[in-house]
Amino acid sequence: MQKYFIGLLFALFIPFNALAQMVPWEEGKHYSVIAEQATAKPEVKEFFSFWCPACYSFEPIVAQLKTQLNEDVKFEKVHVNFMRFNGSEVQDAATKAMMIARSLKRDDELNGAIFNYIHQQRAVITGIDDIRSVFLVNGVAAEDFDKQAKSFSVNSLVTRNNNTVTDYRQFLSGVPNFIVNGKYQATFTRDMSADDMVNLVVWLSQQS
Repeated sequence: MQKYFIGLLFALFIPFNALAQMVPWEEGKHYSVIAEQATAKPEVKEFFSFWCPACYSFEPIVAQLKTQLNEDVKFEKVHVNFMRFNGSEVQDAATKAMMIARSLKRDDELNGAIFNYIHQQRAVITGIDDIRSVFLVNGVAAEDFDKQAKSFSVNSLVTRNNNTVTDYRQFLSGVPNFIVNGKYQATFTRDMSADDMVNLVVWLSQQS
């Protein structure tokens, strides 16, 4: 009887223990491994375009994600310039505007203004002057915008952004696209909720 009781406990323990260690994310289904080694420090890169409707719709999920990531995880938006919605020069102008916003420490607010200008107001951006007008309407002084647009630091950030796009271009069949720790690429399936998507990226950021 004692052996039976112990055996029953052991049989029950195995499934519960295994269940506790189960990870809901599967390689090949929810993520791909695109490099042998992870980055030295955890990071999440979101590749996106201001002209992409899906990227615009994804912004609330990105905001939620940023609150869930550990403090040591660096989150970075990377603007692509290969979308067919507009020419590469205009898309590069939007990249520069994003870097100006970053330098002014108003990323979220001004990125949102660009998104709204394109997707809510249905306005056309033909170059940096159009985005400059968007920034001025949102409280950025003209002299501050012009100073940042000419600055070495902003232009260096633009170059770094575009180099990052080039480095990962083979994995970017579309946007939004999340590369985590330089090693993992998230795959979002149709049955996943917003919370699932956030949890997946957070989990990937914890993998080495």
